Amino acid sequence: MCGIIGIIANRPIAGELLEGLRRLEYRGYDSAGVATLTNGRIERRRAEGKLANLAARLEREPVHGTIGIGHTRWATHGEPSEQNAHPIATDRVAVVHNGIIENFQALKKELVGLGYGFHTETDTEAVAVMTTHYLAQGQKPAQAVARTLERLEGAFALVFLFAGEHDLLICARRGSPLAVGYGDGEMFVGSDSLALAPLTRRISYLEEGDWAVVTSRKVAIFDRDNNKVRRDVRETAASGALIGKGNYRHFMQKEIFEQPAVIGDTLHALINPVSRSVHLPELPFALGDIGKITALACGTAHHAGMIAKYWLEQIARIPVEADIASEFRYRAPAMPADGAALVISQSGETADTLAALRYCREAGQKIIAVVNQPESTIAREADVVLPTLAGPEIGVASTKAFTTQLAVLAALTVALARARGTIDDAGEAALAGQLAEIPSRASEVLQHDERLQQIAAEVALARDVLYLGRGTAFPLALEGALKLKEISYIHAEGYAAGEMKHGPIALIDEHVPIIVLAPPDDLFPKTLSNVEEVMARGGRVVMISDAEGVAHLAGRMFSGIAVPHCAPFVAPLLYAIPIQLLAYHVAVHKGTDVDQPRNLAKSVTVE
Repeated sequence: MCGIIGIIANRPIAGELLEGLRRLEYRGYDSAGVATLTNGRIERRRAEGKLANLAARLEREPVHGTIGIGHTRWATHGEPSEQNAHPIATDRVAVVHNGIIENFQALKKELVGLGYGFHTETDTEAVAVMTTHYLAQGQKPAQAVARTLERLEGAFALVFLFAGEHDLLICARRGSPLAVGYGDGEMFVGSDSLALAPLTRRISYLEEGDWAVVTSRKVAIFDRDNNKVRRDVRETAASGALIGKGNYRHFMQKEIFEQPAVIGDTLHALINPVSRSVHLPELPFALGDIGKITALACGTAHHAGMIAKYWLEQIARIPVEADIASEFRYRAPAMPADGAALVISQSGETADTLAALRYCREAGQKIIAVVNQPESTIAREADVVLPTLAGPEIGVASTKAFTTQLAVLAALTVALARARGTIDDAGEAALAGQLAEIPSRASEVLQHDERLQQIAAEVALARDVLYLGRGTAFPLALEGALKLKEISYIHAEGYAAGEMKHGPIALIDEHVPIIVLAPPDDLFPKTLSNVEEVMARGGRVVMISDAEGVAHLAGRMFSGIAVPHCAPFVAPLLYAIPIQLLAYHVAVHKGTDVDQPRNLAKSVTVE
């Protein structure tokens, strides 16, 4: 959530700040702003709502500074408004901030007692005023920031701009990512490499607790104890090209249709098509030595972990616990000596998942990360990284990141099963062969787009929608319901089909669409029996199965989508696509903001 950009250059940079913020829109926000220096004075332009509002403000009231900071804010403390929008400023300093300052109330009380006034509802203002207090005592900017950082509790990324200092930005991170970009006589700061990609590819990532003094010619980085340290400068893989929607109406639609390609890219990096064997990156431990896996993630990534639990337990015969990262460490679970944590995150910066990773690290677990950002914090703190090659995912509701996570987790399952001896060479070849067919089969699923648009027009009229599935289709039911809730704002719930009789069946009537995920596996007859119970009570069933499965209810159900026949092992990768398309078309029909749904952020970097 939130996005930060900072630039020191020798030319007016307001336009570049705005473009940097556009590249960060995918993180989610509800207000935006920039601050620059004009003749040493801090000039701010802020606006509630979308970046178009800020752009219009800058058109009416331009700023011309050669140094500046920008921010897209997702409200935590204080309502979304221009007053609460960042940068937050005093006459001496402007600050942009991702994260939460947990002790801001105590700091605010102290500063009010010293005679300082506050004008926003934000926790960030305590940072700006505290820094101003130290500056008023005669301290230099770096000293004032160091003193302020010592007083702060919580998770944050901060960038400071100082009145009268045309060649100085100071930035800091604790629990929230921040990168410094190196140019030729100019320097940049950003939330991630995507923000900086068109400006520079030479990136240095601040580590936990670091803060940095940035000028146009150099960067001095200090650790939490204020010791000067060196951080590697690396060439980032992020593309410098602006990411566009092409001929698609929304980024989400584009990313759904990219799935055959990105699933193929991800699988090709892990599977040898000739030998039909799985080859993971070099591991610092033996897969066969793992005795238990704890899969940790949030949201959509958690559903990928739940599917992996079925795969790993059934095929690799290893015990797996799939847990929501935000709850995991608060149980203080005991961890086995031979255990491994399987950490799944699109951004690699999810705060709860990162905290769970660190809990597992302290408990002596091996750490395997499945991330879409190989330069992220989670990737850097893991023992081994299994990258998803989805490319930048701009739509807040995850689509291609989810299916590429499934592709990686499926390959990991095959490799672990082989290492544990639960499958032989022939078994590995069979499963790898099934995975290799997925990209072409995914293209076939996308051909149902027009039919799903028609179904969506009816689903969009509903107030409640239920999703049902068994086995790996149960987590998919949860994911389908989540997608619909996220972008269409229709109440939806996912259930294990066998649980319908234990309460939810009371909700069913002729006004409730029932989306049934029924791949052709051993559980299909039981799912079909549950569907018959639903139809007997008037439920309008949309059956997603193969042609033979859909034929069982021909003429009696509301509608059916025939997914290409596939092995049960790989079904989740194909069955994810129609539920994504259905949610997308329902949202379009309702006229919601598909790519940036209300109240949501792409990367959740606070707890």
